[in-house]
Amino acid sequence: MINVSTLSKLRRLVLRQDVSVREASRRLGISRNTATKWLKEGQMAEPRYPQRVAGASILDLYKEQLSQWLKADSHRSKRDRRGIKAMFEALRAQGYSGSRGPVYTFAQRWQQEQGNAARGAGFVPLSFELGEAFQFDWSCEYLFIGGLRRRLEVAHTKLAASRAFCLVAYYSQAHEMLFDAHARAFALFGGVPRRGIYDNMKTAVDKVGQGKQRSVNARFEAMTGHYLFEPEFCNRAAGWEKGVVEKNVQDRRKDIWREASERRWSTLGELNDWLEQACVKAWSEMAHPEWAQLTVADVWQDERARLMPNPRAFDGYVEQPVRVSATSLIHFQRNRYSVPCEWIHAVVSLRAYPDGLLVVGSDGRQVHLTRSFERDQTLYDWMHYIALIERKPGALRNGAPFKTMPEPLQELQRQLLRHSGGDRIMAQVLMGVSLHGLETVLVAVELALQSGRVSAEHVLNVLSRLKEQRTPEPPAATLLTLNTPPLANLQRYDALRHAQPEAAPESGHA
Repeated sequence: MINVSTLSKLRRLVLRQDVSVREASRRLGISRNTATKWLKEGQMAEPRYPQRVAGASILDLYKEQLSQWLKADSHRSKRDRRGIKAMFEALRAQGYSGSRGPVYTFAQRWQQEQGNAARGAGFVPLSFELGEAFQFDWSCEYLFIGGLRRRLEVAHTKLAASRAFCLVAYYSQAHEMLFDAHARAFALFGGVPRRGIYDNMKTAVDKVGQGKQRSVNARFEAMTGHYLFEPEFCNRAAGWEKGVVEKNVQDRRKDIWREASERRWSTLGELNDWLEQACVKAWSEMAHPEWAQLTVADVWQDERARLMPNPRAFDGYVEQPVRVSATSLIHFQRNRYSVPCEWIHAVVSLRAYPDGLLVVGSDGRQVHLTRSFERDQTLYDWMHYIALIERKPGALRNGAPFKTMPEPLQELQRQLLRHSGGDRIMAQVLMGVSLHGLETVLVAVELALQSGRVSAEHVLNVLSRLKEQRTPEPPAATLLTLNTPPLANLQRYDALRHAQPEAAPESGHA
């Protein structure tokens, strides 16, 4: 068959450039008979062909069954749906002897028809007042961070009226990430809208009931009560109810994420700092969809005045009790973290934040840990094991946590362990860290190493001299105050100098 474009080229080659029909048909890849037939037409006309009557197909006997399967699958969640390949294999088990091509074609056409029918219902356009509502959603993106291609969960928060938006990237969609995303967005917007519109995400909704009935998560309720906005959840599979933020996900992939994918980021914090600046910059460059003469930043200036005041950031940690193992480790999300050895076998409180962990012991002591989003990692802090080494100095030789000590301490350990009793001397050196601080002990160790003759006596001598150094005590404070402060009155001295002495009494004679 020939189309309009090919016919137009054929007529130009033959009728204008005097190319032979044989050569023209060769260049265009059509038969000479077809070219001759269409050149006989007196005028340029769009080629039309009669519709072919479809004959019987082997699939005709199975179309009803296949339609029932497709209809049943449309009511299941996406995770539970069967693929077309699975349906093809099921048809073959029932006796279908044809190829898979007709099955795929029928299934795709059926799905397209159902999609067109759903789209044909249309949507009602929505309108929001300034300061009325914001919409929230997650998206999945990929970027290179720290030299590795990482999967990121991006929080999208968008004001429904002004269209100002905020993007924050995380490694997961956990509760603490959700709370931090709200805190960052409200700080950037300069206030809090009166309503928040969400889908039925698991970090906010524990159970979806009939209609608008929802069993809301307790920690999520605590956050909404802190910021004083009212949460509202969409119906199932009704993403159009928060279409403002749904469109934001697609639009940002065309500008901000395209630019971000062209760079390499050292840390997630560096990326989020850049995202905040990129969002604010985009506000001033984007025209508002309803008021074309105004930018998003212009309308946001008006909406900010109508937002509720933004309180201090919600302390959005997730707390859980954990037991410290015999090796002074706690387990959290398939990773192990060291804690002070004084807490061995105790139950401590673990509070998870987006960028770190806070461990609180029963004695009230708090330890901050760097959070890792990798898996099956063991993160040691050698200073957590100093008190244990005092009782078991022999563990220094193969102790895994002490492989992370600073290089001067590791060099001192290598030299001391060559001699008998070196492990006890090394334990005394490490105990000095608790007494004098790490920096002071490192200076003493470097001085001992520079002498070239590291011995137990030398190291202990340097440490003893450090112990003798005392910082001057501050002057003692007193609570005594003078009722009448002294006054410098020089006139009193003049009065004393000019005063006349009293006359002495006259002596009498008996």
